[in-house]
Amino acid sequence: MKNIRSSGILLHPTSFSGTPGIGTFGAPSYKFVDWLSSAGQTLWQILPLGPTGYGDSPYASFSTFAGNPLLIDLEMLAEKGWAQKDEIVPPEYVKNSGAVDFGAVVYWKMPALQKAAAHFQKNCSAQDRVRYEAFKNDNSAWLDNFANFMSIKSKYDAEAEKQKTSGVWFKFWPKPLASCDPSAVSKWNSEHVEEIERIKTIQFFFADQWSALKKYANSKGVKIIGDIPIFVAPDSADVWANQRLFQLQKDGTPICVAGVPPDYFSATGQLWGNPLFDWDAMAAENYDWWVKRIRRCQELTDFVRIDHFRGFEAYWSVPYGAENAIGGKWIAGPRHALFSEIKKRLGEIPIIAEDLGVITDEVRALRDDFEFPGMKVLQFAFDAGEAGAEGMTNAFLPHMYGSNCVVYTGTHDNDTMQGWLENAPDSSVRLAAEYAFGKELSEAEARKLCDSGELCAALVRCALASTADMAVIPIQDILGVSNEGRMNTPSTVGANWTWRFEMSELTEERAENLAFLGRIYGRNIKIVNS
Repeated sequence: MKNIRSSGILLHPTSFSGTPGIGTFGAPSYKFVDWLSSAGQTLWQILPLGPTGYGDSPYASFSTFAGNPLLIDLEMLAEKGWAQKDEIVPPEYVKNSGAVDFGAVVYWKMPALQKAAAHFQKNCSAQDRVRYEAFKNDNSAWLDNFANFMSIKSKYDAEAEKQKTSGVWFKFWPKPLASCDPSAVSKWNSEHVEEIERIKTIQFFFADQWSALKKYANSKGVKIIGDIPIFVAPDSADVWANQRLFQLQKDGTPICVAGVPPDYFSATGQLWGNPLFDWDAMAAENYDWWVKRIRRCQELTDFVRIDHFRGFEAYWSVPYGAENAIGGKWIAGPRHALFSEIKKRLGEIPIIAEDLGVITDEVRALRDDFEFPGMKVLQFAFDAGEAGAEGMTNAFLPHMYGSNCVVYTGTHDNDTMQGWLENAPDSSVRLAAEYAFGKELSEAEARKLCDSGELCAALVRCALASTADMAVIPIQDILGVSNEGRMNTPSTVGANWTWRFEMSELTEERAENLAFLGRIYGRNIKIVNS
């Protein structure tokens, strides 16, 4: 996949302010697109758009196909006549700015969305009814399973809450429902028609608003980079409805789960707990589930970044119930067969491969054989211990890149660039400053450049000036915010994914500066889609 030289911003819609409780697809998102356009940027990268579960992580969704209801803008529903104004008024504790309080947002917004869905079903126009029925028909392959799953889940989660437990994974449902027995699911469906219809209606709301926003962005010359994790959540419609495609015991318990082995960052590795794919079963069905997944991504976005790409070459398999990832082993993945089938059925595949971590020659070959761009993260470039007599050869330094890659100053899992500089060793800060400014500096001089914000801005320029075809900068690094703007700290829960910024920070001056950098580094070419 050959990409033109371009640049853009990494920003998840939840981070917009100006809407109650959480960022949405409402007016602030359109303001952001306008700002991107004025800044000469042609890329907008987001995080996964699926409905979030425990921990509010977009990487642990109840469905890899469905949309997150919390991103729906209620005011826009009311403007279309799809919701009643008096039923969408937020309580006083739900604010238009400040960090996202997911618990408060869910408590208020989900009932409001259900009321809106009921209102739509009773009052929508004939034209809207036709659009809704077409949406259901076009998306039935995943929508029916998702609606049934969420309906059943709501009942047994409510029972668990009464018993003061944390929730019920589908394997603990009554056996016929847990096994997704067609007759049991059909019976449930017939007994919960209105509830299931409301779930589907809310997904229609999501699709309507996201489609309009994406169309607007494309019309302004901005392409959307989406994101999906390689694995899916155990408590998801994806696993429940496709148990034959996962490494599960007969009762739904995983045989082995996903993770990564011990490395420099963790002596015990990372135990993610996702059920692993049964790649033989996937192959027997010509990887149809994955083809549908990628096709869905292509409907929602223009490019898709796949997290943990190396897992397609080989994945770390850990026995279910293990306390950590030490006892796992590498198992061969589908390798070329999967992507050959996807390309055969869908054509050119707009995939960005997240190839960070310990990457083997085999993983590089898989990436390169399909010409997928990999990732470069500038924060990983300035290890003072690697700057020896032979020169600066760290693969994450801009002068070491090829062109078929995407450079980031940082990712959603990293400190912000300013936060990283503030916490990095003096030797690394000095190395970064000398690289960015092209002159020898003392550690004190480098630290002063860090504290003033000049070094953060200079490193953004380094990314934009690099040879990478695509450059994506987290909005936090454009704004120069410290770690109060960090989106996620891996292996923690509670304070992640909550950051929001004031829309007033999208200033004309910042747009003009980005547009200037885009011009001098050849990254401001726009392709407008009609």
